This record gives sequence, structure tokens and C-alpha cells, in this order.
Amino acid sequence: MFVVGGGGHAKVVIELIAERANYQIAGLIDNVKSGSVLGIPIIGTDADLPRLRRTGVSKAFVALGDNRVRLALCRRLQQHDFQVVNAISRAAILSSSAQLGVGVAVMAGVVVNAQCRIENFTILNIGVIIDHDNQIGEASHIAPGCTLAGRVTVGRLAFIGTGTSIIPGISVGDAAIVGAGACVVRNIPPGAVALGVPARVVGQSQL
Repeated sequence: MFVVGGGGHAKVVIELIAERANYQIAGLIDNVKSGSVLGIPIIGTDADLPRLRRTGVSKAFVALGDNRVRLALCRRLQQHDFQVVNAISRAAILSSSAQLGVGVAVMAGVVVNAQCRIENFTILNIGVIIDHDNQIGEASHIAPGCTLAGRVTVGRLAFIGTGTSIIPGISVGDAAIVGAGACVVRNIPPGAVALGVPARVVGQSQL
């Protein structure tokens, strides 16, 4: 398989894939770097995707933290007939009734409880707790150490900052940004930027 990305997030994903030993990484794809990352060579850029697909490697994973860029590249991989796979740590706990899409990163220490739905291209970062009946939207990012209580809905392209807590039944809208360490006790509208304890809307992101 190929990994798209050569930054810090890619380092974590490379080690995660090596830990599970489901795939061998044939190389990295990165637009701004050359050389190697953790001994894996960077072998091309986004422009090389058609050529790299012709090598016979059919699987890929996008290891980029930026939600919009990750979504665009995952879709581009699919357009070039790559299968976008999941990267799931052995140290994660996933309920048997949870549903995961494709291109999902699940890092060490993550817990996903009963009947959650994790949509395509989402990042559940280190130590995230997702309680029962959560709906986590496409290409969202739940940063390290977040705790989401039951029946929380997170919209597509949303970002939940490190150490955030969200009480039961809350909705965080599409493309919303919740700052690190927030405590979310009210619904956050689409495109809002919310900070603090309790979290309050202080601005707008780009929808």
C-alpha cells in the first residue's frame, strides 16, 4: 500500500500499520518533502498517482491532519481506482456493533462504544473516548484525549480540539471548530468556532 503524507501524523500512521502487519508500505506520497520518513521512501507526489496505480499497488491511506485536504485526496485516490483502507491500532477498543467507514484512522487508546457510526476519512486520535450512539461525520478529526458522551453528533469536516469534553446529546455542526480543553454543553452551529468552559461561539470557520 501507499501512504499519502510525510509529516508527524504520517509517522504515527506508519508505525500503526507496521504494528498490525496487515500491509507492507511500498512508499510515501508527499508534495513538499523528499527523502524518507521512518525509513519509508517518498516516491512521488499527488501528480504521480496514475503512474503509481499502474505499478499494481491498489491500496492507500491518507495520513494528513487537515480535514479538507484529507477529504480531497481520499476522493482523488478513489477516482484513480485505489482502495482507501483503514488504519486501526491494536490498542484500540471497538464495539462489535460500531460501524466504520473507509480511510478511518483509529489510534492507540481509543474506545468506541455500542452502535456508533464513524464516517469515511475520520481521525480518532490518541486516547479518544466515543460513548454509545455517537455519529461522527465524514473527514472530521477528534483530537487526542477527547471524551464524547452518549448520543453526540459531530458533523462532517468538524475539528474537536485536544482534551475536549462533550456532554450527552450534543450536536457539533459541519466544519465547526472546538478549541482545545473546551467543555461543550450546548449545540455548536455549523461553521462555528467555539472555545472555553463552557464552550461559547466566538467566531466562524469556513464552511
